[in-house]
Amino acid sequence: MTEETDVIVVGGGVSGLIAARELSGRGLRVTVLEARDRLGGRVWTDHRLGRDLEIGGTWLHWVQPHAWAEVSRYGLEVTRGPRPEEAYWLAGDEVRTGDLDEFMRLIDPGMRRLLDETMRRIPRPDQPAAGAEIADVDGFSVQDKLDELDLPVEEYRANEAAWVGHFNAPLQDGAFTAALRWTAATAGSWHLMHEASAVFRLAAGTKALVSAIAADGDADIRTSTEVRRIEHDADGATVTTAAGDRLRARRVVLTLPQNILGELDVSPALCAEKRAATEERTASRGVKAWIRVRGPIRPFFAYSSAEHPLSVVRTEFNGEEDAVLVAFGADSERISPNDVEAVRAALRAWRDDLDVLEVSGHDWMADPHSRETWLMQRPNQLTQYFEAQRRPEGVLHFAGGDVASLWAGFIDGAVESGLRVAREISDDLR
Repeated sequence: MTEETDVIVVGGGVSGLIAARELSGRGLRVTVLEARDRLGGRVWTDHRLGRDLEIGGTWLHWVQPHAWAEVSRYGLEVTRGPRPEEAYWLAGDEVRTGDLDEFMRLIDPGMRRLLDETMRRIPRPDQPAAGAEIADVDGFSVQDKLDELDLPVEEYRANEAAWVGHFNAPLQDGAFTAALRWTAATAGSWHLMHEASAVFRLAAGTKALVSAIAADGDADIRTSTEVRRIEHDADGATVTTAAGDRLRARRVVLTLPQNILGELDVSPALCAEKRAATEERTASRGVKAWIRVRGPIRPFFAYSSAEHPLSVVRTEFNGEEDAVLVAFGADSERISPNDVEAVRAALRAWRDDLDVLEVSGHDWMADPHSRETWLMQRPNQLTQYFEAQRRPEGVLHFAGGDVASLWAGFIDGAVESGLRVAREISDDLR
């Protein structure tokens, strides 16, 4: 027997839940099918190391309009980690120490030179692929453009590590246009971009946002329900789950990340651009590690280089008896966030006085429902694939932070894309 509904949403991450909320609120029957045993997708608050930690997406900001509207809608409290009192960075093999202002002054010339044409290249960040100005530079990696600056070694390493932290990927793999997109979203200010992407978070965790969105609608939400096949025609689509259940809907929303969308059995097949994007994969393949150390410590941040397994680390929670650090590296194959000895060794790039008690994290690259961290495109992917990745194919519609216009890869982008497909489907079915 085939179950009937109006809209099936494949994926219970933020974008899928937003689409389900909007569509069910307009009187449509909506069924959400989520493969994991939890909602949120790459947004996941879990209790580890004695605190509620963000295993995936974390930060948001008032310059991210869609996410901030959700914060206001649900009255969610926003907080931040402790302000760093110390800074560590590398000049070659030498560890330099200072404070946040000194480090910002160090990287400022390189950041300004790297990004000085941002608003000419992307005058409308909500239309990132428009115009020849962006096509002219989409073939370059951020490494290409950073190397062109010919910076002194200390400035180079500091800028390099900062971008590894943003990209969560080897810089030779990440598109220069990805750096421009982030900076265009903050009107060309690298300082504001840095703050918007790495400082403020929800006091009750992203789980509070996920729960609020899921509860604020009338969708039938099913977890532990993996979709295996979609057959679509002019009148609708039939979705088959791993358990063999069949559901028929007038419209389907697919929210799968770029790296796995093309693996789904869809008939007729998805367009060549969507499939090529999956085959090429995103640039992001990094690691996020949570580290509990013995306290008390002075809050700090540290940057190393792309050569180190952890390029960025900073204090996110601080107490009298312990502190919890968050760290990022470019390549998940170089270090496991659950390997305490490897993490201890990585921290010695800056300091050997930290007593590491526990570590934790999640291998998003090995996760069959993501196979990526947050979106960072490879060279040429923006101009070759972006518009096609967002384009509906008959009754199939596409959402997710990976295909957002303004803040792709962020919670904001997930909200934006969920709102977009809900509007598309409402217009289609009206």
